[in-house]
Amino acid sequence: MIMKYWGFLLLKLAAGALLMRFVWRAILLGFQGQQRFAGLAPFGHDLGFTTAMLVFFLACFGVVYLIVWDQRYRCRSCIRRLRMPVSAGSWPNMLLFGQPRIEYICLYGHGTLKVPEFRVMKKSPDWESHDDDIWKELESLEESKR
Repeated sequence: MIMKYWGFLLLKLAAGALLMRFVWRAILLGFQGQQRFAGLAPFGHDLGFTTAMLVFFLACFGVVYLIVWDQRYRCRSCIRRLRMPVSAGSWPNMLLFGQPRIEYICLYGHGTLKVPEFRVMKKSPDWESHDDDIWKELESLEESKR
């Protein structure tokens, strides 16, 4: 199941690379009629081409950032977006109730993602996978109330 998660990330990265390849070709096609300076490439000599390459470079990083950001908030089992953010913990009572965090869940009960709002250490969000039998967990909560 986890291979589906990483495969989807690779598919999105390949689609982003293909999109940026088309943008690269469009930029080169747009500057095709420019004369070259002493046979050199126009980068560094032509302000318009150099600016276009700067914007292209930043757009490439933006696409990769958006792909990775989207992937972090997907279920590790079914690749659907995680929903229903719930705040947990407490800012004024961090030592008593735990650090503040936002918990996202998979609508199909595959797991929970806990994203800390306050990071003391470099710690990645915690993915907690749930058992396939979602009712077992709910029944255990009901028995503990009795």
